[in-house]
Amino acid sequence: MPSIPQPLDPHDDGGAAPAVAAALAAYEAGTVGDAEVLAALSGARLLVPVVALLAESEVGAHGLRQEKESEMALPKLVGQDGRHAVLAFTGAGALARWRPDARPIQATALQVCQAAVQERAAAVVVDVAGPVQFVIEGETLAALAAVESGTVGELSGVTVARVEPPRRRRRFPWGRRSSP
Repeated sequence: MPSIPQPLDPHDDGGAAPAVAAALAAYEAGTVGDAEVLAALSGARLLVPVVALLAESEVGAHGLRQEKESEMALPKLVGQDGRHAVLAFTGAGALARWRPDARPIQATALQVCQAAVQERAAAVVVDVAGPVQFVIEGETLAALAAVESGTVGELSGVTVARVEPPRRRRRFPWGRRSSP
């Protein structure tokens, strides 16, 4: 049975880290690129959502259907091209903007990237409902996951010194529908 992870910071107020919020605002304004946002995210706490899914129901004493058993699930975003993405949020406000009933689990950005690779997701989408959406994908996602898992040496032809993705802004094919 999976265990519930201990919080990174039991006194976390759920707010976005000021450096992350500033980097994302500057990214939206076009004054910084992906590398600066990734640098801010690299040491930041993110919130990964979990949601309850009905596993079994029954008819209660009053003749109404009621929950008998539920399971917690990690929702994934499904892109218009069919690829899956793991969701992460910079703070509780951004998480509630996406789905108010989701519950947050604290994780570092590197842990989220590692989980995405393990789940065979194509990307991590940060703050999908805003205020500023940011996507980590491709070689950047693989490199960050490898840093967390300690398997950087297993990436062929890769030396991790600094993550420096292209500076051009891209629109991503991630829609707003989710699947667990």
